[in-house]
Amino acid sequence: MARTVPVLRCSPIALAVLLLAAITVRADPAPVLEPVGVVSRIKRLPIQSTALATVGYSKRLHALEIEFRNGAIYRYLDVPPNVYAALIDSRSKARFYDDNIRHKYRSLHVRPRAE
Repeated sequence: MARTVPVLRCSPIALAVLLLAAITVRADPAPVLEPVGVVSRIKRLPIQSTALATVGYSKRLHALEIEFRNGAIYRYLDVPPNVYAALIDSRSKARFYDDNIRHKYRSLHVRPRAE
């Protein structure tokens, strides 16, 4: 037994209105959502360094956050507390950063450098 598909009938004017409405709806682009960056709530303290401006650490997140003199801020993930302590205690913080943190931990870009 074959099924029949019902045919909807409408006037040419109603059809034109429906098509125009469909085109109008499709012409409006979907709202573009801006990507949400990292919101920093880690308190950073100023330090004496040629390259680093401020440093902060979250025990809860195991995250080290460093603001550089050029304005860029990076958050380094899964950093043990003893690495943060060693950074603070190091004589050359920039050298310690280069030798022990840079390219050793995953990082998130919190803020780009100032232009």
